[in-house]
Amino acid sequence: MTPGRDPVAAKTALRGRVLATRRARLPAERTADSAAIATALLEGLVGARTIAAYVPEETEPGHGRLPAVLTRLGARVLLPVVAPRGRELAWAVDSGRMAPGRFGLLEPVGPRLGATAVGTAEVVVVPALAVSRDGVRLGRGGGYYDRALRLARPDAVVVALVFDGELLDELPAEAHDHRVTAVVTPSGGWQEIAAG
Repeated sequence: MTPGRDPVAAKTALRGRVLATRRARLPAERTADSAAIATALLEGLVGARTIAAYVPEETEPGHGRLPAVLTRLGARVLLPVVAPRGRELAWAVDSGRMAPGRFGLLEPVGPRLGATAVGTAEVVVVPALAVSRDGVRLGRGGGYYDRALRLARPDAVVVALVFDGELLDELPAEAHDHRVTAVVTPSGGWQEIAAG
């Protein structure tokens, strides 16, 4: 990022561009890319016993594939639950049954495990609008995942899913941003992020 540039303003502008590009993608292209991402993600997650993931919205990478494809791993899959108030994620075990929650996001039906449940996962799959090659993740700006990742295991693999063109050389970063350790793209598959 250019020195002296306001990271908050830069993130806001970039979010707008990425979201507009995602909305303009053709459904067939989204479907093909989501299939490629799901395949690469499964290969990268072999052996994981507990995975914290999410349910992608229609324009997000992995929509229509996650979390159902993760059942092939035989792992325990935790999915986020957005509390009625505040900005902290709780978690619940994926039972295959979903219901709309806060903001209309799909979440698992069943007992809530609380915010610290993410600390049981060896891998945390997070949504992103973009990721830099040094692991900076651009989210939607609510801070839910940055807060959740503070409770993750220190050795957890944190992997973001993005479309081609959303893996960038650099992104604006702030002190509270939690970096990812891997990224999955449709054409690049699973890519480790070099520790900087």
